[in-house]
Amino acid sequence: MTKLKIKSGDTVRVIAGDHKGSEGKVLTVLREKNKAIVEGVNMVKKHTKPSAQNPQGGIVEKEAPIHVSNLSLLTSKGETTRVGYRMEGDKKVRFSKKSNEVI
Repeated sequence: MTKLKIKSGDTVRVIAGDHKGSEGKVLTVLREKNKAIVEGVNMVKKHTKPSAQNPQGGIVEKEAPIHVSNLSLLTSKGETTRVGYRMEGDKKVRFSKKSNEVI
């Protein structure tokens, strides 16, 4: 497994693919697949059979995972940036390579 520079809770922008330009918050990160689920991005329609949880069944819209190489982290000003790591005292922190601010 590779080290991913995106964590859940980050705000990201899609930089490639069908949903290029859309932004959202990372809900979950699937490390073993190098993918992340972003809120409101890459929506798919899933046909569900009636079950105890969903007695009606029908078509459900949900987010599908998107590859992390197609995502870019956003700074507090809303611009895309790459992520670096550095030690501040005895803590390892992530920082924006564009603005040099701690994320």
